[in-house]
Amino acid sequence: MAKPNSPAFFILCFSVLCFLLHVSVSRSQQLLLPLTHSLSTTQFASTHHLLKSASARSASRHRHHRHHKAHRQVSLPLSPGSDYTLSFTLNTSPPQHVSLYLDTGSDLVWFPCRPFECILCEGETETQSSAAAAILANLSSSAAAVPCKSAACSAAHSNLPSSDLCAIANCPLELIETSDCHTYKCPSFYYAYGDGSLVARLYTDAVTLPLASPSLKLRNFTFGCAHTALAEPVGVAGFGRGVLSLPAQLAADSPQLGNRFSYCLVSHSFESDRVRRPSPLILGRYEEKEKRVGGGGGEEDDPTRYFYTSLLENPKHPYFYTVGLEGISVGKRNIPAPAFLKKVDGRGTGGLVVDSGTTFTMLPAGLYNSVVAEFENRVGRVHERAREIEGNTGLSPCYYLNDAVASVPSLVLHFSGNGSSVVMPRKNYFYEYVDGGNGKKGKRKVGCLMLMNGGDEEELSGGPGATLGNYQQQGFEVVYDLEKSKVGFGRRECASLWETLNQVQG
Repeated sequence: MAKPNSPAFFILCFSVLCFLLHVSVSRSQQLLLPLTHSLSTTQFASTHHLLKSASARSASRHRHHRHHKAHRQVSLPLSPGSDYTLSFTLNTSPPQHVSLYLDTGSDLVWFPCRPFECILCEGETETQSSAAAAILANLSSSAAAVPCKSAACSAAHSNLPSSDLCAIANCPLELIETSDCHTYKCPSFYYAYGDGSLVARLYTDAVTLPLASPSLKLRNFTFGCAHTALAEPVGVAGFGRGVLSLPAQLAADSPQLGNRFSYCLVSHSFESDRVRRPSPLILGRYEEKEKRVGGGGGEEDDPTRYFYTSLLENPKHPYFYTVGLEGISVGKRNIPAPAFLKKVDGRGTGGLVVDSGTTFTMLPAGLYNSVVAEFENRVGRVHERAREIEGNTGLSPCYYLNDAVASVPSLVLHFSGNGSSVVMPRKNYFYEYVDGGNGKKGKRKVGCLMLMNGGDEEELSGGPGATLGNYQQQGFEVVYDLEKSKVGFGRRECASLWETLNQVQG
């Protein structure tokens, strides 16, 4: 047996301590969490207002994806009415609950902390300000600042060397040379996003996902605490490919949980009663069937199958889930994608990002215009173009629909790698609603294409060529297999999947 003062004794104690730190992480193969949609119709004066907000935010986020320059940036903004949140509980007394946006386009978990300075927030409504105040967190006495020499600090500062970071933290040179800057805190870091920014510090503490089944507690979790922000951002649970993301931190202790996750977004069509049902977020693995198109035997129509495509590496945006897109079929016409959507070059240009935080799918101008032309050829011949609606919503093309069922062509996304193709449900790309008119005109049924123009190839240089938004992901279980570096899609009734998995977990 190791003596109390021997090196072996201290190694043994350290090993036991590490085990105790992480013993609260379930060793099961799967954890189930509910995602809550942020849609509240009281935030919007009309359907036009809601759609205009979602389309503007989608365009802003897509522009931000490609404008990642000198500073490390989080892929915001996220917009109320089009995004999904999950709940965290902080290790305070009494426990504090915060709701954070799920974001596969960023790689850090962060939230606003007290004391908190919000710049340019005077224009917020009283309701929004009250909601924001409710999520401001007090750090617990057990929270510890991350040291300047840690790998986490370097990751938050775009992999700046720890010697530079410790010098910024005023660690003396002799301690930097001997790597003894343990007591010097990681400097504040800057994150920018589409219409705002924040400054935060890194801490470690225990956090709990209270609604997980079974409950999940991480005792040594690294997160960002923002004390200053522009335009009052809401916290984010980053699920991107970086080392500070929630899946990466979970995988370090429980690979069976952190190396794979999926979500299934309940189809809502912006109807608030539909989003009262939770969308399942699944950490880990459960039984599945993999599908590749062209397998024969009628398997193409098997609704239990997944369609997988390989992830592409992006040297400039390494935390994005980027895949290749070969083309889009509208009806019987196959429209090839431009070459830069099929791969990513050394400057970080190209590919399609699968993103939980963008509402509507953004396509490069050439591909988008070809899709629109085919819709105009098929739908525009039968229905009147609704130009005024297009101006009010930011979506195009829109049509005034007759009482008869509109003749809308099918839409299929053809991904690269193994020939996987995903058939989009009509409601995922063509939104139909009744326009209330402007007081002079009566109500009319309207339908709009839910894809957007993301800019021409020159504008897209240095960033993703396209973004697959969460609206187009509704009704699919989207699987992120980090171990095998692939993303999969499987058609599901997401509300039923939640009920089924919840019963199994219970």
